Amino acid sequence: MDNFTSGSIFFLMGFSDVREIQVLHAVLFLLIYLVSLLVNLLIITLTTKDHQLYTPMYFFLKNLPFLDLCLISITVPKSIMNSLMNHNTISLLGCVSQVFFFLSLASTEVALLTVMSYDRYVAVCHPLRYDIIMGHRACMQMATTSWVSGGLNAILHTASTFSIPMCGLPEIHQFFCDFPQLLSLACSYNIGELVVIGLSLVLDFGCFVFIDISYIYIFSTVLRMPSREGCHKAMSTCLPLLLVVTLFLSSGFFAYLHPLPKYPSLLDLLVSVFYTVVPPTMNPLIYSLRNKYMKMALRKLIMDKYNLSI
Repeated sequence: MDNFTSGSIFFLMGFSDVREIQVLHAVLFLLIYLVSLLVNLLIITLTTKDHQLYTPMYFFLKNLPFLDLCLISITVPKSIMNSLMNHNTISLLGCVSQVFFFLSLASTEVALLTVMSYDRYVAVCHPLRYDIIMGHRACMQMATTSWVSGGLNAILHTASTFSIPMCGLPEIHQFFCDFPQLLSLACSYNIGELVVIGLSLVLDFGCFVFIDISYIYIFSTVLRMPSREGCHKAMSTCLPLLLVVTLFLSSGFFAYLHPLPKYPSLLDLLVSVFYTVVPPTMNPLIYSLRNKYMKMALRKLIMDKYNLSI
């Protein structure tokens, strides 16, 4: 395959050719997808309906489940259908769409997690100035910048990736059109693609450093708090977000930076699950639904739904 045409197809090699394993994979992914769909829609509903959650933190928290819902919907449903139908091909348009939307949403999520860490830094380290710094206009600008930067990054990556001549069989050793796997099919790299990759790595690493610095200041401030209750509240809010960031970025860095073998191992496939499937499912569970105010909003929603009294 020397270049792309409208009739080009790719073969998604997935986890296994064994029929029983394919069915097991489809069932597990379907369960995970349904759980992710339920919890993310629940958080969007809670943060929209409960006016007590109209704060900067929950404003960003409303964006995060929407991102996660879109992110898991880009890859998992297609993988489930392929496994159930024993059909492992994807069209050129389908592959381009997966690459663009996945990179756009993933880049936006990195930017949004960076903004959320800054929000927590201001809330903990500068509480008296919080309402001034994190006003509605500032929050809208930060969220818009996150979405726009993610879209621009995806446009550059997608355009440069699919303009490179490909050699050999169009086999992608993943359950979706993964960007590194596509690059492994390239006959050679052009300067434009290397510049885009380098710029993306610098920005992602910059976000990672910014998040780490924010949490260093947060934890140093928290440890000096005289109130144990205030210390516990700050730690319970910040530690889950730090866990989300670490899981998402570390698995992504591993997948995109380590040299790709000719035939990826099971570890490579599992790592891809950790940055495509696990974060959209675990983000609401470890960050949102364990939050005291989210639990109160959920209880209120259930009671209003069934006309119950407290």
